[in-house]
Amino acid sequence: MEQFEALEPTSGVFGSDKVHRLPVRVYYEDTDFSGIVYHARYLHFFERGRTDSLRCMGIHHSELAALDRPLAFAVRRMNVEFVSAAKVDDALIVETIYRPSKGARLMIDQTLTRDGAVIATAEVEAVCLGPGSRAVRPPKDLVARWDQYINVYQSSGQA
Repeated sequence: MEQFEALEPTSGVFGSDKVHRLPVRVYYEDTDFSGIVYHARYLHFFERGRTDSLRCMGIHHSELAALDRPLAFAVRRMNVEFVSAAKVDDALIVETIYRPSKGARLMIDQTLTRDGAVIATAEVEAVCLGPGSRAVRPPKDLVARWDQYINVYQSSGQA
């Protein structure tokens, strides 16, 4: 039997344009009876894009939770626009773009595409939460990690 050393799921990649791209596949479980992706599943795809983009920055949810003063991220607001339907077996790309942020807020634009065509977009406002689930400013070392991925020029395909 062949050995698969260090075989791990992909976390996508940041391009030189500071856009994180994560490939995802639509499975039968993501669809309704007609084979079209159920609307709530798009939120799952966007969550994977945000989580894996943070992972590529070296920010891991499990490590944040294990800090002396545990931290977490939570979505405060999300505006989703459904442009076209995704279907079972589609190969999609979740694009995640970080915008300049202030205080505890993290502003994120996301686009879900199939063969370059926009399927859905999301404007996300996430907050950093500390003990007691209160919004807190993230530590400077955390901010320094994501600051290098802030994109002030790229449009995520949203109007």
